[in-house]
Amino acid sequence: MEGVAPAVSLFRSRASARFPIFVAADSGAARRSPRKGRSRVSRRTLETSPPGAAGSSAGRKHGSTETAPRRSGITRVPKLGPAVSTKRAGRSKDPHINLEVSHHRAVAAVRLLRIEKGKAFADLLNEKTNDSGDNEMGYVERTLGFRTRYLEDRDIRLVTVIVAGTVRWKRYLDYLIMSLCTEEKMFREMEPLLLQILRIAFFEILKLDVPAYAIVDENVSLAKAALRPGAGNMVNAILRKLILLKETNSLPLPNIEGDDRAQARALSIIYSHPVWMVRRWIRFHGKDDTLRLMNWNNSDPHFSLRVNTSKGYTRADLVKRLESLQVHYEESIMDEFVRIREGMQAVLQAGLLKDGMCAVQDESAGLVVSVVDPQPGETIIDCCAAPGGKTLFMASRLSGQGKIWALDVNKGRLRILMDAAKLHSLNDMIHDIHADLRLYAKETTAKYDKVLLDAPCSGLGVLSKRADLRWNRQFEDLEELMCLQDELLDSASTLVKPGGILIYSTCSIDPEENEKRITAFVKRHPEFAIQSVCGYVPAEFITDEGFYSSNPTKHSMDGAFAARLVCSILGAPQGHN
Repeated sequence: MEGVAPAVSLFRSRASARFPIFVAADSGAARRSPRKGRSRVSRRTLETSPPGAAGSSAGRKHGSTETAPRRSGITRVPKLGPAVSTKRAGRSKDPHINLEVSHHRAVAAVRLLRIEKGKAFADLLNEKTNDSGDNEMGYVERTLGFRTRYLEDRDIRLVTVIVAGTVRWKRYLDYLIMSLCTEEKMFREMEPLLLQILRIAFFEILKLDVPAYAIVDENVSLAKAALRPGAGNMVNAILRKLILLKETNSLPLPNIEGDDRAQARALSIIYSHPVWMVRRWIRFHGKDDTLRLMNWNNSDPHFSLRVNTSKGYTRADLVKRLESLQVHYEESIMDEFVRIREGMQAVLQAGLLKDGMCAVQDESAGLVVSVVDPQPGETIIDCCAAPGGKTLFMASRLSGQGKIWALDVNKGRLRILMDAAKLHSLNDMIHDIHADLRLYAKETTAKYDKVLLDAPCSGLGVLSKRADLRWNRQFEDLEELMCLQDELLDSASTLVKPGGILIYSTCSIDPEENEKRITAFVKRHPEFAIQSVCGYVPAEFITDEGFYSSNPTKHSMDGAFAARLVCSILGAPQGHN
């Protein structure tokens, strides 16, 4: 990524050396003024903000329930769930707490710093939202030297929206920030925290329905409190330039002209994707489909819920609960699934996942299970099972008859899978194997009716949900992944019974991770033949070669791929159960 910010440690030394405004949380004592020896805690940190003041969430449009145009490419301010935590009131006499700085922006800025260091993901939303608030405020205190008002559950959702959107649009935002700096060097040498504050503000101004004056005031206040007054002045000047350009419809954009490389570079800025991805997608999918795909990746993701039929629930039961929570839904093409665009916070707080009524799972993954077609009485091994969504769904389709072995190299993730199996009342049917598939295949003599290899891949089909993934993937990664996929396919093939089925799947839309891996495998293993997925998934998902393929822009779900391979009885390596 061009314009990568310098190490995070730099801003700490710069900020605290000149303007130690607040008491550091871990110091144990107030910092002393070099002149009078008194604590230089800002007077405003001891005051409480009146409703509607800068730093307060009152009077904002963050709670708006208006519906935005469907998949417009503009991130919406979230529709908030009905339940709001009141664990803390957010008011304290502790001088470490700054009640005027925008609390969710402070958390967002610090989390963005952590994401760039590879120590955090973009999504804060989980089942333990109160713990998330505590954890994030701890990071804020350790990084900035002060705390802000406590994060309520609705704030966590808002932070997730801001962080995910800022990460998605990072390349475009950086292009604009650099364009509005007086010189390129100013951008290149910008302190990491200051850059994150500007990114947040640019994203809010360009993509969220929030009053511009509030965005300017609160991000300026954050820059002054976390860094120094001069940083706040710089933020103020740059943001006012941006607002003027937006109002006059004169935002700078690169020209889409020149050779293929130059055009891909311009498109990568406008749509905020790595250049190598843009070039690769244009090569495989064409320019128009590439533009649609990038728009999809930059828009708000929707989520699918799969009802847990193994505990006796039906989709009608799940729909009834969603209606009681006032969560809007759409029924899926798959009987066990419903889609929701907003309201995940309400689903989590109502305990629907914790109680085992449903699980979050994309329909693309559900269709992979349809390709496997688990039947009662079968023995199945899931070779790269964690986190376990497909394992659980396959087990639920066995109707209590049959066994599934969940193999994974990651012991911690395997433990989470088994906990989920117990929650879904499927633990008697699922057995875990902690091992590297390549070593396990050499040592075991076990054979299975069906072998699922949901292989490690680039994840290029799930970029809408994984905001940070596009920046964590390099072109060189694909070559390494393809070698690994070949190794795992070779190993998985030795576990198939004569006449059994090997299923290879990915959450990628890249042909070299999908179709070409199968073509190469069949050449190496003539005892396996491609079997069409016709009859297992709807016709719209079947390719000319007989593979399953979901496309985000065509099917409004994650991109995924699966192939069925039948092991010939005569050519199969022999073994026993």
